[in-house]
Amino acid sequence: MKATFAGLMICIAAAAIVFLPAVSPVHAQNKTHSKPAAEADLSAAAAYCVAKGGEVEHRAPYFNTNADPSSWLRLSGERNFCQFTSKKDGSRIHVLLSTLYTEKPSLAALAYYAKVPLGEGCHGNPASCYCSQLGGTDLFGGINMNGGGWVLKGAIDEALEACIFPDMSSIDSWGLAYHSANIVRGKNLSKVLRYPNPYAAK
Repeated sequence: MKATFAGLMICIAAAAIVFLPAVSPVHAQNKTHSKPAAEADLSAAAAYCVAKGGEVEHRAPYFNTNADPSSWLRLSGERNFCQFTSKKDGSRIHVLLSTLYTEKPSLAALAYYAKVPLGEGCHGNPASCYCSQLGGTDLFGGINMNGGGWVLKGAIDEALEACIFPDMSSIDSWGLAYHSANIVRGKNLSKVLRYPNPYAAK
């Protein structure tokens, strides 16, 4: 019985040695010549942002942004946003590239379109509170005095308060809050979001 089992293991090992080299070149070829879908989508989204008059911003998450910049804590990850700036008043709005480009519904786009009125009970930052009322968050480390945001050093909006929803879609908190009061910052996203407004009059 032991001899039979040992013989079976030797056969399996030999088959693996013969089989793996035949598979590896194909796998390597696929990795070399095919572009990941997410990367291709991001490239198309960036081109779309620019074509619509926006500017692509590569931002990183930081904690403790209410303190001196030397004590800011760089967190893991990064996100690409499209910034639209109004030529009329210089106001800005930021939308995550993937949120801007998708043709499917996202929670951030629906929140922008719905213009839900700001509820009662908000203290401190009204935009951050409004984001929370919509079911998103822009808080780093919970409610605290440290602050945090999506940082692009040297930008006008250096630490961006981005309202991120459970489906990972995102529009900046101030843009959402102002739009709920029919004030457009930067650009009316209804004209550039690829997912159309489902609440618009037919």
